[in-house]
Amino acid sequence: MSAPHGFSVSRYAPERGAFAKLTARDSLLRRLDWPMLLAALALSFMGALLVWSATRGRTELNNGDPYYFLFRHVLNTGIGLALMIGTVWLGHRTLRGAVPVLYGISILLILAVLTPLGATINGAHAWIVIGGGFSLQPSEFVKITIILVMAMLLAAKVDAGDQLHPDHRTVAKALGLAALPMAIVMLMPDLGSVMVMAVIVLGVLLASGASNRWVLGLIGAGVLGAVLVTTLGMLDEYQINRFAAFANPELDPAGVGYNTNQARIAIGSGGLTGAGLFQGSQTTGQFVPEQQTDFVFTVAGEELGFLGAGLILVLLGVVLWRACRIARETTELYGTVVAGGIIAWFAFQSFENIGMTLGIMPVAGLPLPFVSYGGSSMFAVWVAIGLLQSIRVQRPMTA
Repeated sequence: MSAPHGFSVSRYAPERGAFAKLTARDSLLRRLDWPMLLAALALSFMGALLVWSATRGRTELNNGDPYYFLFRHVLNTGIGLALMIGTVWLGHRTLRGAVPVLYGISILLILAVLTPLGATINGAHAWIVIGGGFSLQPSEFVKITIILVMAMLLAAKVDAGDQLHPDHRTVAKALGLAALPMAIVMLMPDLGSVMVMAVIVLGVLLASGASNRWVLGLIGAGVLGAVLVTTLGMLDEYQINRFAAFANPELDPAGVGYNTNQARIAIGSGGLTGAGLFQGSQTTGQFVPEQQTDFVFTVAGEELGFLGAGLILVLLGVVLWRACRIARETTELYGTVVAGGIIAWFAFQSFENIGMTLGIMPVAGLPLPFVSYGGSSMFAVWVAIGLLQSIRVQRPMTA
C-alpha cells in the first residue's frame, strides 16, 4: 500500500518549529518565492495600464476623471499586497485553526447577498454594496474558503500519520462542506463562480490523493447537474444567451454575440506588436463592453499585440509553475492540497477568461487574475499568493 503520489507518510509529518527561528542566512526574504511574486506584480502592473487605457475616455464611468480607475486599481493592488503580507505573517498553519470561523463568515456573507443588502451588477446578483462606491463580491473569497476547509479535512489524518490517503467518509464530508456555499452561489445566480469552484474541488481531490472514483463520480455529477439546471430553467435568460452565442457566434452578432465578436475583432487587429498603448481603435471607440473587467485581455491584444498578450500568458505560466513546485516540495499534505486548489483556480479562471475573448469558451463573467479591474478579485488572488508563499516559507530549506 503506497502513500499518495508515491510519497511515504513521513513526507507529510508536521514540521515543528520550522518557522520558529530564522537565521540571518535563512531569512524570510530568502524563503519567499520571488519568481512567483515578481510575475504576479508584473501582471498587476500590466493590468493597471490596460485598465487605464480602457477607462480613461469613459466619462460615463469615471465621472470625468481619466485616472479614476487607474488609481483604484493601484489601490486594490496595494491592499492585496498588504493582505498577502498578513497571510504570510500569520502562516497557513495558523489559518488552518481558524478555518471553521472563516467558513462560517463566508456562508453569512453569501447569504447576505440574497437579502436586500445584495445588489445586481452585470446581470449577476452577487454583490454587497458597502457605500462610497465600494462593493464586495463574497463568492471570490468563498473560493479560498472551499480550498482551506477541504484541505483541513482531507489532510488531518494523513498529516497525523494515521492514514496514507483520505478515506471515503472524510472525502464525503469535505464535498458536503464545499457543496453548501456552491449551492448558495448558484442561487444568485453566479454560474461563472460556481464553475471555478467545481474545478477547485476537482483540483483539491486530485492533490489529496483521494480515490479516483470520487473524481470520476464528481465529473459525472457535474454533467448531470448541468443538464438538470438547464432543463429545469434555473439559468437566467442572459446566461442561456451566452451559451447560445458560444455555440453559434453568428446567431445574433449585434445582440448576444456582440461581446465575443467585438473582442475577437479587437484582438485580431493587434497583429504582432499592437497599435500601441492608448492607440487601439476598438478600445478608444468603446466597442468592447466591460473592457476593464471581463474583457481586459482584448486591450492587450489590440494595443500590445501578440507579443504583449503573450507576455501575460508567460507571466501567468510562471505563477502556475512556481505554485506547482511549491505543491510538490511541501512537507505536509495540507500544504499540497491548498496549493493544488489554488493552481486549479488560477489555471481554469485564466483559461476561461482568455478563452471567452477568443471565442473558444462561453462568456462567464470571470475576471483575469491580477489583471482585471475589481477589488474582491484582486484581494482574493493576493491572499492565495500569500498562502502559497506561506507554504514555501514554512517548509525546510535544503540549500
